[in-house]
Amino acid sequence: MGALSFLKESVFAEEYAVKAGLLQSLDPRVKAGSIFLFIIAMLFCKNIYILFCCYGICLILTVFSRINLGFFLKRTWIFIPLFSLFIAIPALFGVFSPGEEIFSFNLFGYYLAITRQGLSGAGLFVTRVITSVSFAVLLSLTTRHFQLLRVLRIFGVPQVFVMTLGMCYRYVYLFVEMLENTYRAIKSRVGASMDYRKGQSIVAGNIAFLWERSLRLNEQVYQAMLSRGYQGEALIIDDFKMCLRDWLWLFGSAALLVSLFYFNLVLKT
Repeated sequence: MGALSFLKESVFAEEYAVKAGLLQSLDPRVKAGSIFLFIIAMLFCKNIYILFCCYGICLILTVFSRINLGFFLKRTWIFIPLFSLFIAIPALFGVFSPGEEIFSFNLFGYYLAITRQGLSGAGLFVTRVITSVSFAVLLSLTTRHFQLLRVLRIFGVPQVFVMTLGMCYRYVYLFVEMLENTYRAIKSRVGASMDYRKGQSIVAGNIAFLWERSLRLNEQVYQAMLSRGYQGEALIIDDFKMCLRDWLWLFGSAALLVSLFYFNLVLKT
């Protein structure tokens, strides 16, 4: 139940998208395009100090967008950044990154040394991943789901991918609710403990029931969507309109991106 609660809190936190914050007030097209360019800039950045500055900018935008900083850090530091950290660990050692040794030790008879080049490369990789993920999460938190899907179509993402994303988003939420209700129903009828064979039988039966129910629901939802005129496009009631704030953000983002590329080239040379 704790894992399901964390999933719902992390994935379906659309209450932040309707707050009166900085990024929420921007045109979704401008916001998505600028953040996408920021992520591209992170991928080409080869200086860890510039990445730290960009991550600081991301945290400042988070605060001005009225997003709880603890919630944001918890969401951005779990899964992908931790996974990238485990990937980067082998790069610390001289076997993969030969160079100047800064620390050495013996492990099961093998001599291992952490090099300065390996530490620098691993730190750059992890920082780049954390910064990129943070910007992507910030975009999803400050943009309503249907608006984000519409922006993806405007930017030329194929219709089938956008439709799949939209359906997966809704179905995951629905299945989480089903799992919670099923678990609560089982616990209310059989208690907290039971024989493992009986537990296996109950779980197997509920898996089959959930599969059958999802197939029926899939067809019913699709027929309901067709009856309401759905043709594969994400439609919204209000059209996107640019105002002075959006143009200021656009020019400011462009100036910041140019500065990032400039300092990246200067510090590299």
